[in-house]
Amino acid sequence: MINGSESAFSELFELYNKTLVNYVYSFVKDKSMAQDCVQDVFMDVWIYRKKLQSTVLVKPYLLSAARKRLARKLERDHIFFKSTNTDNIEFALDFTIEYKIIADEQQLAQALKLNEILNKLPARQKEAIYLRYFQGLNPQQISEILEVNYQSVNNLIHRAVVHIKSQWGTDFSLLLLLISSNI
Repeated sequence: MINGSESAFSELFELYNKTLVNYVYSFVKDKSMAQDCVQDVFMDVWIYRKKLQSTVLVKPYLLSAARKRLARKLERDHIFFKSTNTDNIEFALDFTIEYKIIADEQQLAQALKLNEILNKLPARQKEAIYLRYFQGLNPQQISEILEVNYQSVNNLIHRAVVHIKSQWGTDFSLLLLLISSNI
């Protein structure tokens, strides 16, 4: 893609477009704005592809670019008093469960319980959990996306996990299974 391969760019777009649109949508709840921001990100990637390093980690880079693009768009639209970051925007993703992959009633009940617990987390913790366990990013990558230090990310994740464990109850092994299967 860096060398101008349109098919590689198309593959990149197909691979990450939905994830990025969902991520941006979780902030603004406006599908059209989310799609516009993501299209702008991909347009910039194509235009400035020669300046990209071949060692860049694609998913964290694109998530960060989408978050920054949204902040710039909101600043331009004067929605958040010329904010240059997304600190004023609440990460509002509601975790949902893929009911079709949950076969038995007990597992479904536990998945619903986890869904409820995750959705009650503070916005910043919810975003950190989303990026860590649902997007598979490491704390360093998350710190770059959220523009906070590494320790802050670890603290956010730790507080979220402690809260989840306290709300969950005794059988923590099933909780880990549910989270690791991205439910």
